[in-house]
Amino acid sequence: MRGAKRALDSLTFSIAQGEHVAILGPNGSGKSTLIKAITRECYPVQGSGLRILGQDRWNVFDLRVQLGIVSNDLAQTCARDIKGREAVLSGFFSSIGLMPYHEVTPEMEKKADEVLELLEVPHLADRWMDEVSSGEARRILIGRALVHDPRALVLDEPTTSLDLRATWEVHEILRKLARSGITIVMVTHHLPDLIPEIGRAILLKQGRVFHDGPRAESLSQPMLAQLFDMPPEVFSAVSSSL
Repeated sequence: MRGAKRALDSLTFSIAQGEHVAILGPNGSGKSTLIKAITRECYPVQGSGLRILGQDRWNVFDLRVQLGIVSNDLAQTCARDIKGREAVLSGFFSSIGLMPYHEVTPEMEKKADEVLELLEVPHLADRWMDEVSSGEARRILIGRALVHDPRALVLDEPTTSLDLRATWEVHEILRKLARSGITIVMVTHHLPDLIPEIGRAILLKQGRVFHDGPRAESLSQPMLAQLFDMPPEVFSAVSSSL
């Protein structure tokens, strides 16, 4: 529940380790609430359950080590006077930036530099986060999510506010990560975000699973027209223009 509203209702699905899945839905379908439930910012009502990585109960700090989260809320919070390397290192502490009491080890610094290299942005290590482009900031945030070697990467609208080139660069990085074996869960309403490695799509509508199946089946014109409440012929014209 979000206040008096039932944001997610009888929602049931599972994602296997190593599987790449998109969760699609129009605005108001429950996507953001689902992410907050996964990160334990929201909890199901009594009698409901949410099992993550095989466990029903988690110390939230232990869970954050297992999941790498990249969200728009995080992007806005990190747009401040911290440098790229510090932003990545803060992933070890589930913080935004480093605090005086955070003990950064040489191993952590080495890992942060390795992640920046993997994401092809080592030149951003000493750049201020409030001075880099939106695309560069998004890759640093992906680095922050990856620095502790999570078992899954959860992405919320990963290319929001990015221009065409920055979007392409983020897609290429995500494809590289998908091929490395990490589980990718992409939550979006933007169909071009779906990289080829995503083989399954779960469609949400009004807080419920509207459809769950292979990518080609879920992204068919009739299915998406129903999901977004668009006439099939209009959706067909839009798809053709893309």
